[in-house]
Amino acid sequence: MDPLLLAAIVGIATTVVLFSGIPVGIGLLLVSVGFIIIFDGTGSLPLLPEILFGKLESFEVLAIPMFILMGAVVASSRAGGDLYSVLDRWLTRVPGGLVISNLGACAIFSALSGSSPATCAAIGKMGIPAMRERGFPDTVAAGSIAAGGTLGILIPPSVTMIVYGISTETSIGRLFLAGLLPGLLVTALFMTWSLYSTWRQGNAQAALGVVKYSWKEKFEILPRVLPFLVIIGAVLFALYGGVATPSETAGVGALFCLITAMIIYKMWKPGQLWHVMRDTTKESVMILLIIGAAGLFSYMLSSLFITQSIAQWISALEVNRWVLMGFINLFLLISGFFLPPVAVILMSAPILLPVIINAGFDPYWFAVILTINMEIGLITPPVGLNLYVINGIAPDIRLQTILKGAMPYVLCMVVAIIILCFFPQIATWLPETVIGGR
Repeated sequence: MDPLLLAAIVGIATTVVLFSGIPVGIGLLLVSVGFIIIFDGTGSLPLLPEILFGKLESFEVLAIPMFILMGAVVASSRAGGDLYSVLDRWLTRVPGGLVISNLGACAIFSALSGSSPATCAAIGKMGIPAMRERGFPDTVAAGSIAAGGTLGILIPPSVTMIVYGISTETSIGRLFLAGLLPGLLVTALFMTWSLYSTWRQGNAQAALGVVKYSWKEKFEILPRVLPFLVIIGAVLFALYGGVATPSETAGVGALFCLITAMIIYKMWKPGQLWHVMRDTTKESVMILLIIGAAGLFSYMLSSLFITQSIAQWISALEVNRWVLMGFINLFLLISGFFLPPVAVILMSAPILLPVIINAGFDPYWFAVILTINMEIGLITPPVGLNLYVINGIAPDIRLQTILKGAMPYVLCMVVAIIILCFFPQIATWLPETVIGGR
């Protein structure tokens, strides 16, 4: 059978299985094993466990549950609320200070947790009622938190970036550095739109801030937040400075976050620790199963010569490389509408990486572009996980209102992609400066 025709059949079968509602990891396993048996026979079955678990043998994989544990500790404590309160008290007299506080809290909490839904839940519980109370429209209140939560997969340390690094065998430290400035760029675009939206609706009172805090109130909460900021600063310093590997820094960071939360928030009860470990285990197993299944899926595509044929076909297209990148962005955007970021990266990155390198694009710059596309998928239907998290926090805000408020932030991310296309140095300068040439 022609490999490209076979690729279409595999694509249709995969789409049908994943749309059936079956877990992504299980779905990829079923598709992979099914096509291997059909075309290679049962003789290949003894190899499958070795391929599946071989994908999980990398020491770098250990960073994933460790960073998830780090995020679970922060999400299970009152750190999110305290972080929000600190920014609110210090920025209350800044024009639009409250919305800046929410987006800033989302950015920092995202860096601590690496989880978009956790960020939405932690900051949204405090930020949405506060913004509505001070007169911000529901679209700004809900949309800004939904969009701010997406920063968790771009601003380092990012679990998504770790998955990309594992699947493409690229440097995780360099990926983290590549995502830092674009993450700040997206945050700045979010803040700019939020301030403009507030000003446009004539909400001067909300834009100027109406609550005053004393210096005592501003300083009394800092001791509860600063330790977590110091931990993430130390983790990034150890990682970028070459002091330790991503897995080592993740383990140490998780341990210190756990100890800090136990001391500051008195998380001594077995039930509280069980809650943290349960959430960590569930999310880690889900991601690791997808990684192993995606490894098997990649083996199936390669053994049937599908990966090589697709890469050759794309490379043979006589189109401008930016036209090619436009089609790739469209593919990633549509994929992100229906599948979680980890699944899209694991299935598409190994196929697309040779293509984008042959076209002259930087693989670390592409990782940032891919991640921003995945961010868009988190706040767009039909999946749009962050939209449903916000709806769960504020059920009286209709889903359509949340979506309406999130759409301008989607455009902000599209603008960020365009800016990065014109100025790729935003993603490549920091890794080249700190780590040097590849």
